[in-house]
Amino acid sequence: MTELDHPQHRPNVGVVLFHPDGRVWLGRRHRQAPPYNWQFPQGGVDEGEDLEVAARRELAEETGVTSVELLGRTEGWITYDFPPEVMANPKHARGWRGQKQVWFAYRFVGEESEIDLEADEHIEFDAWRWGRLDETPELIVPFKRGVYEAVVAAFQGFARGD
Repeated sequence: MTELDHPQHRPNVGVVLFHPDGRVWLGRRHRQAPPYNWQFPQGGVDEGEDLEVAARRELAEETGVTSVELLGRTEGWITYDFPPEVMANPKHARGWRGQKQVWFAYRFVGEESEIDLEADEHIEFDAWRWGRLDETPELIVPFKRGVYEAVVAAFQGFARGD
């Protein structure tokens, strides 16, 4: 897997944060109408940035969480293409056809008081909750559903808890 794979897709990382009991952290997208407004933290990879460093940075920026232990990651890029309505808005697509992602699974080892949705000036989420990993494909926008199904398959062993 290299940066040259899928050159029309923006490099991105995603994070599944597991509670010690096996539930997963879900954020409600800021200013996005239901029903598909819950997702995992994710974001772009800076030029030359290590993927795990990017995942930890995105997690901290979007949730305030830094107290984590690495459980695993997906191998290779998982890609999705933007739908026509995203492609029509240059601000959203930014010249990319879609995104290529590597996903990281972390166990949350901190206190819930650490969670701060305003940790960064750019607010991604306006609410959060713990949920089941297997429910997440139904909560995400349909064009990302295949990615979430792949993530569920990759990380389902971590949903069993300690």
